[in-house]
Amino acid sequence: MLFDYQTLSTRELRSLAALNDSKQHDHAAREELYPRVLASAHAVAVVSRSVRSIDGSGLHVTNLAALGDALAAVAREGCLCLIDGFAVPDFGHEQRAIVDGDATSAAIAAASIIAKVTRDRFMHRADALHPAWQFATHVGYSTPEHRAAIARHGVSPLHRLSFQSTAYEQLAL
Repeated sequence: MLFDYQTLSTRELRSLAALNDSKQHDHAAREELYPRVLASAHAVAVVSRSVRSIDGSGLHVTNLAALGDALAAVAREGCLCLIDGFAVPDFGHEQRAIVDGDATSAAIAAASIIAKVTRDRFMHRADALHPAWQFATHVGYSTPEHRAAIARHGVSPLHRLSFQSTAYEQLAL
């Protein structure tokens, strides 16, 4: 996500005043912020990886690679890339990792909103394809209902086989 704060109007800045870590907003608030962020950003990139890619490389490595790809897509000469938590491998632009960045940086909070809304929408579409796992209800989080669905139905094509879970331990993977 790329913002040029010098060019944002007062109206755009006010519309983003509620930005915070996506986990601090309920579904409706995130959905309300989503178009505001898109309208105010100069550039947005969403990158996803398959479960097989994650299983092959590990979640952390895959996340950093995806984040690096997203940053490379939006970064411009002379910009400072703010990253929530961990620095990514060098991609030719200055970066600064900020612990709890989604609670302290509007740009990181905006990216958090885009990522969470995009993921939730994906999970709702996945629910239509794989209704037995009720993805729309838990949106991928390890809730008791999600674990019970795995125990009843096994894993879906969307589940990471490398994920360590007591629900998985009961299955012959």
